Amino acid sequence: MNILLIGSGGREHAIANALAKSPLLTRLYVAPGNPGTERVGENIDLDAGDHGAVIRFCREMGVALVVVGPEQPLIGGLVDALARADILAFGPTQAAAQLEGSKGFTKDLCRDYGIPTAAYGRFADKDKALAYLREKGAPIVVKADGLAAGKGVVVAQTLEEAERAVEAMFAGLFGRSGAEVVIEEFLEGEEASFFAICDGTRAAPFATAQDHKRVGDGDTGPNTGGMGAYSPASVVTPDIERRVMAEIIAPTMRAMQEKGAPFTGVLYAGLMLTAEGPKLIEYNNRFGDPEAQVVLPRLDDDLLSIMLAAARGALSEARPHFCDRVALTVVLAAKGYPGTPLTGSEIRGVANAEAMADVIVTHAGTRLEGERLLAAGGRVLNVTALGDSVSEAQGKAYAAVDAIQWPGGFCRRDIGWREVARERRG
Repeated sequence: MNILLIGSGGREHAIANALAKSPLLTRLYVAPGNPGTERVGENIDLDAGDHGAVIRFCREMGVALVVVGPEQPLIGGLVDALARADILAFGPTQAAAQLEGSKGFTKDLCRDYGIPTAAYGRFADKDKALAYLREKGAPIVVKADGLAAGKGVVVAQTLEEAERAVEAMFAGLFGRSGAEVVIEEFLEGEEASFFAICDGTRAAPFATAQDHKRVGDGDTGPNTGGMGAYSPASVVTPDIERRVMAEIIAPTMRAMQEKGAPFTGVLYAGLMLTAEGPKLIEYNNRFGDPEAQVVLPRLDDDLLSIMLAAARGALSEARPHFCDRVALTVVLAAKGYPGTPLTGSEIRGVANAEAMADVIVTHAGTRLEGERLLAAGGRVLNVTALGDSVSEAQGKAYAAVDAIQWPGGFCRRDIGWREVARERRG
C-alpha cells in the first residue's frame, strides 16, 4: 500500500526507516521530508497546513494511510479533515490533541480524573501568576500553556528566575502559546518517557526511553527539544509500567472517551518517578524527538501493521516485540541552539559514520546544495548506535559522532550518563 508520512525532522526519518521495512509497503511519500527520508521514500512538496491539498494528493496517489509525525498538524486538525474525506490516518483528532496542545487542559484532566501529577495553578493574568509564585516559592516550574518547540518550560531554582520566566511569557516570548501559563510544584525524582499505542478504546504499552532536555553536559543550561536519548529506560521497571498503565494511561483514555474525543495514535507520557510513584509531567501526542530515533530501531514487529490496526480501532492485545539491545542517540545541534542557531554551515563525513557497525544517522535539520550537506535548523543530525549495554551503545555513538566533521555544530558528551553510572555500579 501507499503511505504518506507528514513531517521533516529526525523523528520522521526514524519513522520512515521503520515503515520502509514493512512487507505491506508499496510506496512511501514524505511531506516535505529531508535529505535522509529521500533515501527511503519520495519527498513531496506538500503543505500539511493545506488540508485540501493533502486530501487531493492522497486521492490521486491512492494513499491508504497518512502517518502524522509532528504535533502542529495534529493540533491543526489534519486528522479530522482526513476523516471527513474518508482517508485513514494515524494520529489523534484536534480535540484529542489538546493533551499536548494545552498543558492547562491536561492538568485539569489529571485533577478531575485522579491522575497523579504535580500540584499546579494556571493563569491568564500576569499579576495573579506572580502572586502565586511568591506564595509558593522556589524551586518551581513555569510552563507556557501551548506549544513552544520543547523550549516553553523553565525549571526555576530561584524566585527571581521564575518571575523572569513569567514576565517573558506574558511579554510574548512564545507568542500565543504563552498567553496562559501553568505553574507547577517542583517534583523530585528521575524523568522517563513512556509510550503507548492507542486505538481510541485500548492502549498497549509500547516502549520506554530517557531524554536529555538540557543543552549542556550534566543537565545544565536551558531546556531544548532534546539533546539525546536512550532506550529502554531501566528505571521503568515492570512494576512501574503496570502503575503507569493503570494510574495514568487508562484513566486518560477513559477521560478522552467521556469527553467525546477518543485518543488514537501514540500517547507519550513524560514521567517523573518520585518516591510516591510515577507522576505525569506532560503528554505529547506523537513519537518523541529524539526518542523515536532510539525506540524504533529496536522494534522487531512491523510498525506499519501496528499503525494500521490502531487507526482502524482494532489494536492487537499482544504487545509489540522489541529486541534486547539498547539504542542511544546523540543530537548534533547548530551553534547557538536553543537560541538562534547558525545555519548554512557544511557538514562532512556523515558517510563515514554510517559505515560503522550498528550506527544509524538520521537527518533532523539539513538540506542539500548540490553535493554539499548543510545545516538548516537547530537540531541537525541524530547519531544512533545499538549495543548490548548503554555503555557500549554510548561508545559506538560517540565514535560515529567523532567521524563527522562539522565545526558549526556541537553536542552533549554525556548522553546516557545516569544509566552508564548504574551499569558501573553493577
